[in-house]
Amino acid sequence: MLASLGCGNPLPVADLREGERVLDLGSGGGIDVLLSARRVGPTGFAYGLDMTDEMLSLARANAAKAGANNVEFVKGQIEDIPVPDSSIDVVISNRVINLPTDKSAVIGEMFRVLTPGGRLGISDVVAEDQLSPAERAERGSYIGCIAGALSRTEYLDGLTAAGFTDPEVVFTHQVGPGMHGPGSGRPTSA
Repeated sequence: MLASLGCGNPLPVADLREGERVLDLGSGGGIDVLLSARRVGPTGFAYGLDMTDEMLSLARANAAKAGANNVEFVKGQIEDIPVPDSSIDVVISNRVINLPTDKSAVIGEMFRVLTPGGRLGISDVVAEDQLSPAERAERGSYIGCIAGALSRTEYLDGLTAAGFTDPEVVFTHQVGPGMHGPGSGRPTSA
């Protein structure tokens, strides 16, 4: 239970393939990393990024229990991802992009670490365009990943400004008036 505190499943959106390198932003206890490692197989690799020692310890213990040897958990923040440029094929995230205040830095970092043609698979809460940031905050907290939610247009504009091509946001279910989650889309390319 502690391995996942997310709101959805970014893996189907990411369309992971054998041999790919995957990075999970805000990996927590590592469940999405372990599932990714299985999908990319022994020739692929899955990285988890988290900012807390407690979650990194839990994730490493879960990886050891699972016998996963194509995983690594790294400490850092999603606004400053500690991996080299163009080193990741797919970035996934499960309800953490709403947490930092500088979302453009997060989006820019995702683009930086992706290989040309790399893609995103994100599961997050997304607001309808008519809601102001104050109205979003009234509907929930940062703990629930609602107050920091981007609107659909803000997400699309941010991805496009960073250099992503053909981004898409798909509302899946309502989590509050004008708030949908987990918002996700088809893989978008770097």
